[in-house]
Amino acid sequence: MKILVPTSVTLDESRLGLTDEDTIVSYDPKAPLAEADYDADVLISWANTNDQLKDAASNLSQVKLVQALLAGPDQARAAGFRDEAVITSGIGLHSKTVAEHAVALTLNFVRFLPTLADHQERNHWASELGGAQELYPENQVTTLLNANVTIWGFGSIGQATARLFDAFGAKVTGVARSAGERAGFPVVATEDIDPLLEKTDILVMILPTSDETTNALDSCKLEKLPKRSYLINVGRGTTVDEEALIAALNTGEIAGAAVDVVVEEPLPADSPLWGAKNLIITPHSAGGRPVNPEDLIAHNLQALRDAEAGQEPNWRNKM
Repeated sequence: MKILVPTSVTLDESRLGLTDEDTIVSYDPKAPLAEADYDADVLISWANTNDQLKDAASNLSQVKLVQALLAGPDQARAAGFRDEAVITSGIGLHSKTVAEHAVALTLNFVRFLPTLADHQERNHWASELGGAQELYPENQVTTLLNANVTIWGFGSIGQATARLFDAFGAKVTGVARSAGERAGFPVVATEDIDPLLEKTDILVMILPTSDETTNALDSCKLEKLPKRSYLINVGRGTTVDEEALIAALNTGEIAGAAVDVVVEEPLPADSPLWGAKNLIITPHSAGGRPVNPEDLIAHNLQALRDAEAGQEPNWRNKM
């Protein structure tokens, strides 16, 4: 098999389960493919531009597997690869790093780091934030111990995030399309989220982009949150009504928010989000580093070999 690997990721080829008949060819994920590589059997995509993927889709006439390392397959699907190609996603490759970022953003608020940074800039020792403190002051979240954390979007990343918050002593509830229990955590259905929001201290959004999730967190949902609550969005920018969020922050309807994703990326310099009160913005930096992609790639390369040998393939993350 000829396997195209983008220069945007460094892979340990010894872990890919390659055979003597396999050939690895590097390509630039931001430039059209070389004509000599139009006969490739496998395309691994990571940090590709939309135009590059569309070019690849139109020229890879015999591609059999498109292994995206993104958690979602939307970009690869939209590129227009031939119907016979199996498209697999990178679900699970970003769970730990995104979960880590979500907790970091939360602790940033809970431990008053922005406020303390302001005091430090003024060479001021903020005595009121040190020394003896109430563990649970009224209408304020100052610790994750027993904090009510709601994670809206409870797939692999949501569950990894839940485990980290649980380790800090928080009470975690997931929100998904159907109620039940996942990974040992209670999950409520999306249509039943309102009563949960009313007692939420930390709302973590990890929803994907879809027609159903567009502006899922709108003004009505924001009004359900207590004034002490914080919003953390590490999912997709389209899932939060940005105008409603700005209003909620500027009027003190919620205590603060941190967003790693926005509707328009990069965020324009004149966006009103920059001026919103108590808002922290990170530049879509929660993930960006696939963890152990070799295991997933090796698994799906073997599934492709099985399929070509007439055996039942065991695909991972097939979309």
